[in-house]
Amino acid sequence: MTQHFVSTLFAVRSYFTWLPAPVVSVLMLAVVGILAFYCGNLVTSLTLRIPGSRSAALIRRIVAALRRPIRIMIAFLVMLAALPAATGFSYETEQELQLFFLFLLILTFGFSAIIVFRIMTEAYLHRLSSREQTDDIMIRTHQTQIRVLRRLTEIMVGIVTVASALMLFPSVKQYGVSLFASAGAASLIVGLSARGLLTNLIAGVQIAVTQPIRMEDLVIINGDWCWVEEINATYVVLRVWDWRRHIVPISYFLENQFENWTHNSAAIIGVVFLWLDYEAPMDKVREMLNEIIRTCPLWDGKVFDAQVADCNAQVMSIRIIASARNALQSWDLRCEIREKIIARIRQECPEALPRARFAMMPPRPGEEAWPSELLSPKIDRPPPGSYMGPGTPGV
Repeated sequence: MTQHFVSTLFAVRSYFTWLPAPVVSVLMLAVVGILAFYCGNLVTSLTLRIPGSRSAALIRRIVAALRRPIRIMIAFLVMLAALPAATGFSYETEQELQLFFLFLLILTFGFSAIIVFRIMTEAYLHRLSSREQTDDIMIRTHQTQIRVLRRLTEIMVGIVTVASALMLFPSVKQYGVSLFASAGAASLIVGLSARGLLTNLIAGVQIAVTQPIRMEDLVIINGDWCWVEEINATYVVLRVWDWRRHIVPISYFLENQFENWTHNSAAIIGVVFLWLDYEAPMDKVREMLNEIIRTCPLWDGKVFDAQVADCNAQVMSIRIIASARNALQSWDLRCEIREKIIARIRQECPEALPRARFAMMPPRPGEEAWPSELLSPKIDRPPPGSYMGPGTPGV
């Protein structure tokens, strides 16, 4: 088939012998490439119009994403096949053009492989998250593993693609061989320079396997509540509640201690502290708290209790615990409990609110109720006729 294609090009070329041979070769390659590009567009368009079942949606999505790369690869392949008919070029020029087309073809193929891998992983994550009664931990586990390993795979595919494309050229190949042959001090310097990058890349693999953090985990960094928003190959993006972002090297989570509030489960127990007066009727306070928690939709119905946790000379501390489905709902639940219990105490038993106390003791026998110094304080007055300062009469 290739021989027939080349013979057809030779036959068409015979009609343009009146033009210079290099011009005819350039025009022929340009026309062949353009025709192949638009033929590839027609093929992909027809493929997308073919009706299919739901299982074929992934194939149509891949074809839609690869429309331009496929057209470019088809154009390069056709131009590469048409090179023997380009007799207007010298042998050296033809070899250079062949290497150039192969170079672009390898780069386009590697780029297409990355696109296909990304689409397939996204389709898997979407199908996993759409299942009913799926454990949230399992979803976040798969998300973390696939996102981290996908980025590492993309980096490796990109490096291999560029390296394979560059190795086509003899000068680059010889330079690479000589560089590896003399990899003494140079390799040591490069290794030391890339130590941080390699450390984070290896840490990314460890994060994907051991998973101390997952996507959308709630962690505490530098006193801030943060959600894991992105896990990249070398760093992690943490989203703070006030929309700030912490950019942390991925190796930090293997070398430092941190808190993960959603490692095994998203459910969490929140704590509310109340400071009440000693006159507070605890039975009634517990009854009000039970009524309040039953009306809170954010409570998951598992854990609830109220106890006197501590006391001092003025008040006693009431510790209230209540469980929720996740940390955000736990925060809102605690705020709702505080608001409602304070309103109920203020209305039904205001004597339970904290108060400052002082005692009035009766006087002992023979003592005055109030010291005379407090009733009529002594005022030191100057003797008559003494100097009172400027402006004093008689001075």
